[in-house]
Amino acid sequence: MLQQLFKDTEERMTKAVEATRHEFASIRTGRASTALLDRLNVDAYGQEMPLKQLASVTTPDARSLVIQPFDKNTVGDIRKAIEKSDLGLTPNVDGTVIRLGIPPLTEERRKDLVKVVRKKGEEGKVALRNVRHRAVDELKVLHKDGTVTDDDQKRAQDQIQKLTDKYSKDVDALVVHKEKEIMEV
Repeated sequence: MLQQLFKDTEERMTKAVEATRHEFASIRTGRASTALLDRLNVDAYGQEMPLKQLASVTTPDARSLVIQPFDKNTVGDIRKAIEKSDLGLTPNVDGTVIRLGIPPLTEERRKDLVKVVRKKGEEGKVALRNVRHRAVDELKVLHKDGTVTDDDQKRAQDQIQKLTDKYSKDVDALVVHKEKEIMEV
């Protein structure tokens, strides 16, 4: 019974850390990354669609992205979506290909991005605390039902706290790594 609770808790915490890592991937650093466009939705064929379904994205070098639409009729839609996004990139349409130059970040923009990273890191930790809270609530129910003894409940709470601390350190490490990546000139 407790093993299942620990397993579920650990799975949820792993997902929370992965979600934070995914959020960080879409934050622009000075280098080109296809993950930059992962959350970009394009209004094409009368509906919102992820860019991945409409085009292939490649990084020919560290400072540019190339978007090759599967259907040349969507080039304009993709261009508009990029211009409307908060990426701060200017698309250059070259026939049926869209090129995005990734300009180096200004010092001020780097500092703003570091603040965003810290905020998203804190959101990741909040998600971990919510998972911990839920696990402790389930543990209290098991204790109330008489399935778990007082000693087992105390040990299980300590175990859940250790899991929370471990995954919080993982989120902290992600934040530090991403900050370093952003501040690198």
